[in-house]
Amino acid sequence: MFCVLLVFGVILNFVNLSSGEFSANVMSDVEAMAAAALSGMEMGSGPRSEGYGDADDDQHEVKESARSLTCYCDGSCPGNVSNGTCETRPGGSCFSAVQSFYDETTNTYEEERTYGCMPPEDNGGLLMCKVSAVPHLHGKNIVCCDKEDMCNRDLHPVYTPRMTTPPPELPVSSESVHTLVLCGSIVVCLSVLTLIMASLCITYKRREKRKQPRLISSMCNSQLSPLSQLVEQSSGSGSGLPLLVQRTIAKQIQMVRLVGKGRYGEVWLAKWRDERVAVKTFFTTEEASWFRETEIYQTVLMRHDNILGFIAADIKGNGSWTQMLLITDYHELGSLHDYLSTSVITPQKLQLLAYSLASGLAHLHEEIFGTPGKPAIAHRDIKSKNILVKRNGQCAIADFGLAVKYNSELDVIHIAQNPRVGTRRYMAPEVLSQHLDPKQFEEFKRADMYSVGLVLWEMARRCYTPISGTKTTTCEDYALPYHDVVPSDPSFEDMHAVVCVKGFRPPIPSRWQEDDVLATVSKIMMECWHPNPTVRLTALRVKKTLGRLETDCLIDMPIKII
Repeated sequence: MFCVLLVFGVILNFVNLSSGEFSANVMSDVEAMAAAALSGMEMGSGPRSEGYGDADDDQHEVKESARSLTCYCDGSCPGNVSNGTCETRPGGSCFSAVQSFYDETTNTYEEERTYGCMPPEDNGGLLMCKVSAVPHLHGKNIVCCDKEDMCNRDLHPVYTPRMTTPPPELPVSSESVHTLVLCGSIVVCLSVLTLIMASLCITYKRREKRKQPRLISSMCNSQLSPLSQLVEQSSGSGSGLPLLVQRTIAKQIQMVRLVGKGRYGEVWLAKWRDERVAVKTFFTTEEASWFRETEIYQTVLMRHDNILGFIAADIKGNGSWTQMLLITDYHELGSLHDYLSTSVITPQKLQLLAYSLASGLAHLHEEIFGTPGKPAIAHRDIKSKNILVKRNGQCAIADFGLAVKYNSELDVIHIAQNPRVGTRRYMAPEVLSQHLDPKQFEEFKRADMYSVGLVLWEMARRCYTPISGTKTTTCEDYALPYHDVVPSDPSFEDMHAVVCVKGFRPPIPSRWQEDDVLATVSKIMMECWHPNPTVRLTALRVKKTLGRLETDCLIDMPIKII
């Protein structure tokens, strides 16, 4: 029976361990249950065996010889008396117990000590005095004594916690459960929505990749087509390469060296896939010029042999600076200004340069009707520095930062909002006198033809002719128009006084009349810079006139001046 009670006590302590309760009544419950069990055994009726009868007689004698003790009691006194005394039954003992409990107000573990009387050993006292031998979730210990009265007053048992656990969890209310369920539902919905959006994006990107032109896929191959073939493989509209291809090329450009610098930007020789290209970089203050020039170059049907070949345009930056790029064909001979400064030309070469210039400008000025069509374009800044010389001896017009477009069907002139102005040295009289009507597109074209006359004059000065009666040739030194009457950087007022007030024009040497090409070019330039804009020749008229000149002789290579 003692073993049964011991097992029962262990089970109760195990229940206490698993539930985490801290009630101090556990010890008293075990004591009461053990005492009840033992009392039942003593008071139970029925025959006994002889062996057991002898043992009961011995125990009775011991119990009779035992005496009662007076014990100090606190927290475990009969009748809930505090700080008093209690008297044990014969054979009983005094005890002192300690137990830890969790205080929710202070969030700490506190000690609780109790003192009182223990029943005799045969009534469960032995079991209660040995309760500390069983592991507990929280600290608990008890010490018993039976030597003298009030012996438990000086007993101070200690405990060693066998296990630790966090404070008991507070009960979860129904509102908290509903909140958790709602939050979980929202998280699940958002996760599903994210997966759906991700799948849609992946599907869209795959479809777009299939729709990309074959040109883009060919650029990914190790053997890329040269730029000339890329341009030929474009849509055929003459507006340059597709935008994606332009940005791909712009990112792969490698700058080589600086070849020119002006007020509005720099020109670099660069390489793309081992091909030489020209990269024009614009200063940050010239964003309007870059945007306008890019817009003009990308105009439908803009491509022409005598207009600088456009490749790509892009804006690069790293957060601290921005660089606007315009990538075009590279012409190693440079601008017409640089070319004439170091080379002399034959009359046949003069004819080709002049004819190609007029041909390119005629294409600009002409409006093409149809689908697609091309608007009429006026350059507004024709000068020798904005004209490049190709290796085949022809001109290519460049720099369209000030160009204007005209659509006759809508009767609208598109003038960019650009603070930049044209070159004062090449401005027409009506521009200098501010009589040009910006609502009349024909006046922009006539102003271009005035500038063409000055460029033809620069060409003619470098065209050599034989001196009569000798085997030598002669030509004039290269010079800019009005070099002898205005400073190197003339003001608006300087040019107005010379061109409008005094009516000066560049001089024409008499030797030019001795050669058919020079004589024809001289006549053309004088009609182009006529003070009355309405009588000036058109670009198409100049092209046809120069085209009739005989060019049977082979074009000589440029002769360098030593």
